[in-house]
Amino acid sequence: MPENESPSSIKSHPPATHQLSGNAHHGGTSFWGGIIKSMGLVFGDIGTSPIYTLTVIVAFTRPTPDNVYGILSLIVWTLLILVSVEYAWLAMSLGRKGEGGTIVLREILVRMLKPGRQLAFVTFLSYIGVSLLLGDGVITPAISILSAVEGMHLIPGLEELSQAVVVSIAVAIAIGLFIFQYKGTDKVARAFGPLMVLWFLALTVSGGISVATHPEVLKALSPWYGLHFLASNGLPGFFVLSEVILCATGGEALYADMGHLGRKPIIRAWYFVFVALVINYLGQGAYLIIHPDAENILFGMVQWEAPLLYVPFLILTILATVIASQALISGVYSIVYQAITTRLLPLMRVSYTSTHLKSQIYIGTVNWLLLLLVIFIMLLFKRSENLAAAYGLAVTGTMAITGVMMTMIFARTTKKWKVPIALFVTLVDFAFLTANLNKLPHGGYWSLVIGAIPLVTILLWTKGQRALYLALRPLDLETFLTSYRQIYERGRIPGTGLFFTREAPVVPPYVIHCMLRSNIVYERNVFISIVRTDEPFGVFFCQEEIDPGLESFQIRAGYMERLDIEQILRDNGIREKVIFYGIEDITTGNPAWRLFAILKRNTPNFVQFNQLPASKLQGVVTRVEM
Repeated sequence: MPENESPSSIKSHPPATHQLSGNAHHGGTSFWGGIIKSMGLVFGDIGTSPIYTLTVIVAFTRPTPDNVYGILSLIVWTLLILVSVEYAWLAMSLGRKGEGGTIVLREILVRMLKPGRQLAFVTFLSYIGVSLLLGDGVITPAISILSAVEGMHLIPGLEELSQAVVVSIAVAIAIGLFIFQYKGTDKVARAFGPLMVLWFLALTVSGGISVATHPEVLKALSPWYGLHFLASNGLPGFFVLSEVILCATGGEALYADMGHLGRKPIIRAWYFVFVALVINYLGQGAYLIIHPDAENILFGMVQWEAPLLYVPFLILTILATVIASQALISGVYSIVYQAITTRLLPLMRVSYTSTHLKSQIYIGTVNWLLLLLVIFIMLLFKRSENLAAAYGLAVTGTMAITGVMMTMIFARTTKKWKVPIALFVTLVDFAFLTANLNKLPHGGYWSLVIGAIPLVTILLWTKGQRALYLALRPLDLETFLTSYRQIYERGRIPGTGLFFTREAPVVPPYVIHCMLRSNIVYERNVFISIVRTDEPFGVFFCQEEIDPGLESFQIRAGYMERLDIEQILRDNGIREKVIFYGIEDITTGNPAWRLFAILKRNTPNFVQFNQLPASKLQGVVTRVEM
């Protein structure tokens, strides 16, 4: 709000605002209800990591008792440091109106830093963090579904099942999952929680039975065994960390999904999930010590304990991986939506698939691109252990960026005592990230290639929009008003004309073309601008008369808000006859701006994104040279 505006010119949204707030339902969730929902919507990814983590590690490390104790100790302490301390305790104490994620950390830091190198560094870091998370959205469904389907090899009679068939089944499950996205996951989401509760119970029971056969494995809870493993194995032991990190993949979801359910239910659910995961990993370790030749360790352990329950367990595993993939796909939609509303990414068509769950959105462009990349990754790597070579870089990169940004925030608040802890966690993150660099020549570069797609798009879009705005040379309001008054006095068209502008005091070229050159002036002319604030929720209006027959109407909305612009206008007495908006026809010799022009041409414009009535729209083309 400009400083010279009077408070009376601000109109707050009517009480219906609460329907738009994505965190309005937090308070109505019961203690156990919140825990069950969290298990379904937040912990699918980290909850399915026991399917492949130990199996992948053992493929690179001999399963001697000492090695098994060391690896288990590293897994337990990785879960403690990177998930419990970094995310459940430190990161989740930093939120804005209950929201979390890399973009939220950036918004917190933007207010603390002065414009300059530090701010530019934080902004670039947040771009990388968002890009890595989006890249993770491709690899997670691929490795989760593929590793679950590979359990079919242990069904009697299917031992010789070819890997091509396994990959085909995994691809078919992925296609089915993505095809049904447009219907929304609102109804299916209700079943997610109970199914994941059943999954974590299965992990706890199967792990507990195995631990009982070899209770000595409990000594792996001591950090000494993990440190001894690293010290005695040298550089190869350090590189094992690049596989150990698989146990914590999905840990970043605790913070990113905080806005869906609230902080407390997620932290409460994590206590149960953590215990289930630790017991299962210890059980797998006990089974591995007794059966050192085992390949699919989790599946082998369950078949050894209860052969009759193996097929039901395999079906539950596949369902759990579908739920994990679904949670991540929904998360990708949320990140993209945040990036669209904060102008980091181009506008895309967004469909809302639920009347009461704010997080349930569908972005077709993202959905089909994700599906193509998931299928490509499955066909490229063929086996889950091969895919593990590409998995980890994106996750550790995201964790390290979160660590750096958290440390910077704590250093600038009254909670400076948290700085040494945040710094220690960040150093651990960088140790894991360094270990994961070993994966680069073995397929790890694919996670960087996938992450580079959104990163290049973000950089091209943000810099291109800035350059385009300067090239358009908008007119200041005072100069515009001199000519406007003369035309308005000579004659005007009956009704109300609506003109979209980027910001109220600046007049874009298409408005000058319409009003000053073509004399299209209505009895009532409204400059409407939409400003996305750095708060997740909240909608405010600022309505002001600029001149006779000319007024500005500014909508200030949180970056997570879904706006019904037509309804807002009606509520404020604006019934438009026609809606004008600008279209830029870019001409340029610069290769980067040519790419930007293609991107601009192939993305929905502002009015398509906000689903305004087509019958009232008038697009005005402005040729601009960049």
